[in-house]
Amino acid sequence: MGKPTGFLDYPRQEGVCRPPLERLKDFNEFHVPLSEQQQKKQGARCMDCGVPFCQSGTMMNGMVSGCPLHNLIPEMNDFVWRGNWEQAYHRLSLTHCLPEFTGRVCPALCEAACTCGVHDEAVCTKENERQVIEYAFHHGLVSGEAPAVRTGKRIAIVGSGPAGLAAALRLNQRGHSVSIYERNDRPGGLLRYGIPNMKLEKSIIDRRIRLMEASGICFHCGIDVGKDISGRELLSQYDRVLLSCGASKPRDLNVPGRDAKGIYFAVDFLTQVTRFLTDNNFEKVPYHLAKDKRVLVIGGGDTGNDCVGTVLRLGATSVLQLEMMPALPDRRTSSNPWPEWPRIRKTDYGQQEATALFGADPRRYQTTVVGFSKNNQGEVCSATLTALEPHLEHGRTRMIPVPGSEETISIDLVLIAAGFLGSEDYVADSFGISLDSRGNVAADSKTYHTSNERVFAAGDVRRGQSLVVWAIEEGQNAARAIDKSLMGYSNL
Repeated sequence: MGKPTGFLDYPRQEGVCRPPLERLKDFNEFHVPLSEQQQKKQGARCMDCGVPFCQSGTMMNGMVSGCPLHNLIPEMNDFVWRGNWEQAYHRLSLTHCLPEFTGRVCPALCEAACTCGVHDEAVCTKENERQVIEYAFHHGLVSGEAPAVRTGKRIAIVGSGPAGLAAALRLNQRGHSVSIYERNDRPGGLLRYGIPNMKLEKSIIDRRIRLMEASGICFHCGIDVGKDISGRELLSQYDRVLLSCGASKPRDLNVPGRDAKGIYFAVDFLTQVTRFLTDNNFEKVPYHLAKDKRVLVIGGGDTGNDCVGTVLRLGATSVLQLEMMPALPDRRTSSNPWPEWPRIRKTDYGQQEATALFGADPRRYQTTVVGFSKNNQGEVCSATLTALEPHLEHGRTRMIPVPGSEETISIDLVLIAAGFLGSEDYVADSFGISLDSRGNVAADSKTYHTSNERVFAAGDVRRGQSLVVWAIEEGQNAARAIDKSLMGYSNL
């Protein structure tokens, strides 16, 4: 423990964010990290407590408390405080192979469980992690070398999101030959096309992909497994197959007028924006998608917030974001004590930007859409909303429409960010494997085996829509299971 009184001597300090009205002018990352010297003080705040819940990844009251990857957080923070960045990186890499992503987009489960957070503010572990990995990249510590010995085993990974990338890194490290199949034109999965550039610049993904290719991992983009190539063909060419293709079947709205033009699933819209920006080297902006339009975003989660931030950058004249559930409290309640994940309301960057631009939070709670109207060109021109109220039935809360609360608003663009319903059926069908009751690929939570002993599944395709940190954890665990199935043991 570098500084026993660090949590008393130094207040929590995060890197600054560019002002909302300034950052709306571009799609660049808006979070500016601290200097190395400032970050060292944040490492000193880690008190090396007796029970580090930050790294526990333990289920509490139905939610996870602490890091699912079980990163050795007090040890890493101690190295940060001492300025020993290389050792901090090596300690972090023991449990985590892709910290440049979680250091940017993770909701920081570790910080929610930090002991300092009981009476004060938590340690800035997420920003410490980001500083560590950026130091490692800048000083050439992140290896792109191929393994010295190859095992002769070949593995195909379907999907290049965080689960697929994590599994590929670990399996290649072991000496297996890994090929990744991605249906999009570029690798990265939802890291690339589901998360806007201002949260995760695509150059960060490209930097990692280049190192993976240099180490011998092969990427095959523009190939949709189950359509362009069958599961049977992959199994004939590879010893094992890992499905890590996400839970990409979006939840739709079954309401009148849904077929109107101008209504999109959120990820489809975000993909369209990112692809246009990338194809034009970020020198042109697809203003035509939202400029001067009144936008309705349906869904109050992270994807809905990303939609808000995106359409504001595209020149939308107004944004309304709907959330079916009641607003969460601003502070923990007595029924939600530390170290449980705090069920409190979060105002994210998109909502902050909308508030700065329009003078009000764009969110409306306990509200849903019951229908759309079209103009003569078949384009959406209005939406009918209704208020909802909670009713407890058989121990579960249902949101019921309030009679007489209907309201019609004028809109030009609708983005549906209501979550996902599981994996694409055609992928599982192609391999002849079964799905579970939620529409995800059925696979064991410890061995990651599907109903075909040579096919494994990890990430959202197995567990359903979740966090990047969970996908990385599942990818690493699946790599260990695949390695053991091939070699009889695993040292991963």
